[in-house]
Amino acid sequence: MEWDFLLVFLPACFALNMAFGPNNLLATTNAARVGPLKAIIASSGRIAAFTPMIAIAGVGLGTLLTTSMWFFIVVKWAGALYLAWLGLKLLMSKPQSAIIEGGQPQSMRSLMRQEFLVAAGNPKAILIFTAFLPQFVVPEHYALSFIITGALFLVMEVVAIAIYAVLGSKIGRYLRNGKAMQWFNRVSGALMVVFSIGLLAMKRPAG
Repeated sequence: MEWDFLLVFLPACFALNMAFGPNNLLATTNAARVGPLKAIIASSGRIAAFTPMIAIAGVGLGTLLTTSMWFFIVVKWAGALYLAWLGLKLLMSKPQSAIIEGGQPQSMRSLMRQEFLVAAGNPKAILIFTAFLPQFVVPEHYALSFIITGALFLVMEVVAIAIYAVLGSKIGRYLRNGKAMQWFNRVSGALMVVFSIGLLAMKRPAG
């Protein structure tokens, strides 16, 4: 990969990583509730979802989302329903609770699973990998350059996660009482529901 390509790729990539979407909202909310370190560790579930997505885009299977209407619809609805479910859990949380599921503290496995499912259920992610990464691939060294661009994307994603986690932890400092956290939960939950509606409104790209 040429260095001048990197000078274009890294800023553009970071802009995509920093875009405020369902996963970054989840990282911010988790950091406000359980702290930035746990939120960053939990986001490994997102990386675990993105890695095979990048591989799928690399071998060209990402075109399924543009050529198969039913595949696109299944992914879109599954992601939207799960995101709406998380949002409703937050909206209905009790004043003393800053927890999404039930009334007990969430395990790290549960937080990681949420990150994974939110990422895996968003068809926009694989569409980004399919449309964005190939622009910076060297045809003569396709596999290696795709691996490099994919790895750089994931590294920049972790940086973006850390930024949102720090932001969420700072917000959490002002939400020490149950009532304030309840309102934060309601705002976060409402945004998740809005994002779920946004997913449902997504149209299959013309392929």
